[in-house]
Amino acid sequence: MQDLLPDLFDHYETQLSLLAPHYRQFGQKRIFWGEVVTVKCFEDNSKVKQLLGQLGEGRVLVVDGGGSNRRALLGDMIAQSAVDNGWSGIVINGYVRDVGALAQMPIGIQALGANPIKTDKRDLGDVNVTLEIDRVIIKPGMMLYADDNGVAVSSEQLDLSQLA
Repeated sequence: MQDLLPDLFDHYETQLSLLAPHYRQFGQKRIFWGEVVTVKCFEDNSKVKQLLGQLGEGRVLVVDGGGSNRRALLGDMIAQSAVDNGWSGIVINGYVRDVGALAQMPIGIQALGANPIKTDKRDLGDVNVTLEIDRVIIKPGMMLYADDNGVAVSSEQLDLSQLA
């Protein structure tokens, strides 16, 4: 499968909400999906590290970093932890670093861009809260679908076997 979202929107348009098209791919896995886990944090990736250090079971972590471009909320060490713990992907309303290493990792990663500066560690942030990113409401337990065409969420799991 080269693309996922075009087929999903052809079959389930009314059940999907598309995030604004400004996310870039950073992981090796270009198509990914899974149940949403959320974290809201600003220039502090302590909660991101904690969550991705737990079993992912094919889920996707959605991080609302407020779109800040001053610090990277994900780097190679935390991303490797996500791979080791079975996360399907990570979507960040913010920035990442170590992009050369991230590109070699078998996980989906989408973010706004890259910044080489790490975050402060103050253990601040909220886990499993409702987020509003790009005017789209994202709740824990929703499903997220992503590919090179963008990022979309649905309140229920969609049947991918119906796709061409």
